[in-house]
Amino acid sequence: MTAHLTRILTTTAAICMLAFASVGHARAIDESPSAGAMAVDAVFARPVLLATTIVGAAVYIVSLPFSLLGGNAKEAGQVLVVGPAEATFVRCLGCERSGRKEDTVVQSGN
Repeated sequence: MTAHLTRILTTTAAICMLAFASVGHARAIDESPSAGAMAVDAVFARPVLLATTIVGAAVYIVSLPFSLLGGNAKEAGQVLVVGPAEATFVRCLGCERSGRKEDTVVQSGN
């Protein structure tokens, strides 16, 4: 039983990592979250979003034959896996919108 569960979790993690490869090119955002927002995001929101991503990937895998027959596998993957993955991994800590924080360090040209 444990080997079967380990195999399922490993497969789900591999699928999530493949889906995250396209998430790396997110848009830049301009937000300034507070320290409290960052703490709440790190302690509560990110673990919940990670669980949502894993459950969404499992639901996507189970529903994939039906999505393929219905012609909406791409949309299902976007909603069930990529959307939660962006909110989990490609969002600055404490920010409300998904995307990468703009660079704030200005380098002088030498």
